[in-house]
Amino acid sequence: MQKKIYGLIGWPLEHSFSPKYFTEKFKELHLAGHSYKVFPMDSILQFPELIMRRANLQGLNVTIPYKEDIINYLDEMDREAATVGAVNCIRFRHTKGDLLLKGYNTDIYGFEKSLQDKYDLNNIKHAVILGNGGGAKAVKYILDKKKIPYHIVSRTQQDDENNIITYEQLTNEYLGIIDLLVNATPIGMWPNINEAPAINYEALTSKCLCYDMIYNPAETLFLQRCKQQGCPTQNGLDMLKFQAEKSWEIWNL
Repeated sequence: MQKKIYGLIGWPLEHSFSPKYFTEKFKELHLAGHSYKVFPMDSILQFPELIMRRANLQGLNVTIPYKEDIINYLDEMDREAATVGAVNCIRFRHTKGDLLLKGYNTDIYGFEKSLQDKYDLNNIKHAVILGNGGGAKAVKYILDKKKIPYHIVSRTQQDDENNIITYEQLTNEYLGIIDLLVNATPIGMWPNINEAPAINYEALTSKCLCYDMIYNPAETLFLQRCKQQGCPTQNGLDMLKFQAEKSWEIWNL
C-alpha cells in the first residue's frame, strides 16, 4: 500500500488543530496508509526542499505567515484563490512524472459557511476587518460578494485601497454603527493570550457580531472584551472545520 502524506506548513505550528482532526478522519475512513504531519518552516525558502524530501506528499494546508508567499511556488491557482491573492490549500497532482501544484483558498468557504449557519448575513450593513493579511482577504471576498460595506484596519496606511484605515483612524462613531467586527490578525493567539487588538471595545454596541479567526484559545481576550459589551461572539473553530473538510474534498478531486 502506497503511503499518502498530507500536512501543514507555517510558523509557528505548536498546538495545531489539523493533525488531530485529520488523524481521526483517516481512522474513521479506515485509511491506514494516510497520515497528516506538521512542517514548521521559519522561512518560505524551505518549501522546495520539503517537496523534494517528501515524495509521498499529496496535499498541504498553508497557514500564517505564508498564505501569500506560497503563491510564487505554485503552478496554478483556482479562480477564487487567484482573485483574493491568498492560498491555504495545495493539491499535488502527479502527471507523467511531473508534479503540478495547484492552490486553493478554503478560508473563503469556511468563513462564509461558519457565519451563514448561525446568522442572517442580510442583517449585516457595516463591517470592520482588523488586519490585512491572507485571512483578511477571504473575509473581504465574502463581504464583497454579499455587497456589505467594510473598512480594513491596518497598522499602516496604504494608498492603493481607499477603505484601509489605521487603528488611530477607527473612530468610536464608526465602531458604534458596525454589525460585524472580524479579528483577522494573530493578536491574542496562544501563547500570547493576554493580548488583544488595540481598539475601544466600549464603543461597540450589542448588535455587533464579533468574530475571531483564532481558535486557540477558544475565547481570546478580544472575544472576552467584546462579550463584556453584550456582543454575540464566535471563534474560528467552525471555520477551521469547514475549511478542513473542503481541503479533503479538493485533495480527492
